[in-house]
Amino acid sequence: MTSASTLNRRHLLAAGLAAPALLTFGRGTAQAATTLKISHQFPGGSIDEGDFRDRMCRKFAAAVKERSKGAIDVQVYPGSSLMKTNAQFSAMRKGALDLSLYPSPYAGGEVPELNIGLMPALVSSYAQALAWKTAPVGKKLTEILDAKGIVLVSWVWQAGGIASRERPLLTPDDAKGMKVRGGSREMDLMMKQAGAATLSLPSNESYAAMQTGACDAVLTSSTSLISFRLEEISKALTSGRERSYWFMLEPIMMSKIVFSGLPKDQQDLIMAVGSELESFGQEGAKADDTRVEEVFSKAGAKVVQLDEATLGKWRDIARDTAWKDFANKNASCAELLKLAEQVA
Repeated sequence: MTSASTLNRRHLLAAGLAAPALLTFGRGTAQAATTLKISHQFPGGSIDEGDFRDRMCRKFAAAVKERSKGAIDVQVYPGSSLMKTNAQFSAMRKGALDLSLYPSPYAGGEVPELNIGLMPALVSSYAQALAWKTAPVGKKLTEILDAKGIVLVSWVWQAGGIASRERPLLTPDDAKGMKVRGGSREMDLMMKQAGAATLSLPSNESYAAMQTGACDAVLTSSTSLISFRLEEISKALTSGRERSYWFMLEPIMMSKIVFSGLPKDQQDLIMAVGSELESFGQEGAKADDTRVEEVFSKAGAKVVQLDEATLGKWRDIARDTAWKDFANKNASCAELLKLAEQVA
């Protein structure tokens, strides 16, 4: 096992934009206090107010510090203030960032299997999503990430909807001629088949894209639709409250290099706190599925819902495009998709 001092030297050497996992030694004691940094792209707030994903990170930090009796101090960096959004996953793999609450498909270019975390119409309910963790698909995904240097600490799923500058994007026919931000390669494949043009950007850049007209519609989580104030520049919302083809795995991840350098009791503590906070994450996601409708309605936007028949049309397109493309990437992706389809 890596010693605390070795871990410290490695991080000091690896630190570029960040200097994570620095170790501070208390006066008069040989006990090391470990400082871990957790980064995310979402707006910052407090432990009681704001985006639930930021609050979840702050609750994680507070619980780890309290239960480790100060042996671990976790610092939260919201709004991509520590490093740019798309750099975070690679930084964790290298040990240059400790933790991140990170949208899994953002790392799909580096680890193709992670695109299953936003596979259109594959997951269509929270019950189905939550079953993944202990099902074979979840165990397989955990093994894949572990081999890539990432530890899954806390599973969080979010349903999503669509904010549109003008008309609602509800049926596949509505997508024709629209410029759409889907959120993943697979979502884009489905949208392109429906006749849309697509663009790839993190959700925290959606407002500017819609404001300038570079984008007509943004697919993202209910929480991001609220946090990034898209109601200010939207005339329509397709809500994900009743049903959705947009469900994203957005977990707290940790660098395996950093995790492996901690004592076993601290590893167990981090995993226990992560698991306990999953219910908070899911409650926050579900609450925002309702709140987003209130926010957009108050701003004057038209709110529409998917019915089962329309969801089925999107699923048919997804199966012929995104699912097929994903399964053809490699044997591991094909196996993951097969396992995911077994989760009802």
